[in-house]
This record gives sequence, structure tokens and C-alpha cells, in this order.
Amino acid sequence: MIYIGIDPGKKGGVAYLCNQKYETYPMPETRKQLFDLLNEMTSDVNHSVRAIVESVHAMPGQGVTSMFTFGKGCGEVLGILTALGAEIYEPTPQAWKKVMLAGTDKGKDASIQVAENIFPDIQLVPKGCRKPNDGMAEAILLAEYGRRTLK
Repeated sequence: MIYIGIDPGKKGGVAYLCNQKYETYPMPETRKQLFDLLNEMTSDVNHSVRAIVESVHAMPGQGVTSMFTFGKGCGEVLGILTALGAEIYEPTPQAWKKVMLAGTDKGKDASIQVAENIFPDIQLVPKGCRKPNDGMAEAILLAEYGRRTLK
């Protein structure tokens, strides 16, 4: 089974988890780059694919234009995954964080710390950056959440 975790949004991330192999990526900048990445991740015909995409919604005070752009991006993620034949699961942040970040403040720094504890060799610092990307950390935690809870 292949588990793909996705933290949607421009500063989000994408993660691949299959057996003991895992990889994380910052969210691609274009639809084509996202398609190419997900297509490569799902191309192993010997494994089924489960995609765990954080279920997100608008928050009060967020701008109309930014929320429209964000919603469009989430729709593109779901559309690409559907076209690639993935089973899609959309847990709320509260649901997956309750499992994966138990005993922490459930913030961005906690996501990075827990991801590094579970996956000691993980690379969470994108090229050209100095700090770990919390979107990449949350993406791998979403994939691990899927592996632990979807039977």
C-alpha cells in the first residue's frame, strides 16, 4: 500500500510512504508539477494508493481572493488524485492531530518534532531554505496517520 499525505496550500507539502521508504516535498508551484509528482508516486502498479488530504475550510477574517485561490488549489489536488485512481481520505486537522500529535501543543513546531522522531532520516528543509518546512512535516504525518488508522 502506498500512502500519500498532502497538506494543501502554497506552503504545504506532499509526502510518500510505502513500507520503509518515505519522501517529502514542498508543495509544487504549478498544477503540472503537482501532477507529475503525484503521477510518479502512484505509478507502482503493484500497490494500491491511499491519499490522505487534510480537510480544510475557510476561516473568519481570511480574504475572499486568497480563500478562492486556496479552494481552487485544494480542488486541483483532489482532481489529480481522483484521475490517478487514488482512494482519498480527508481527515480534519483535529482528527489526525489527536492521533499523531498526542501530548503536544499540536502546533507547527510540534509537527516538525514528531515527524523527525518517527522518521529520523527525514529531510524537512527544502532547497534554498534554512528552516524545516512544517507543511512537509504535516504531509508525512498525514501519510503515517493513514497507515495507522486505515485498515
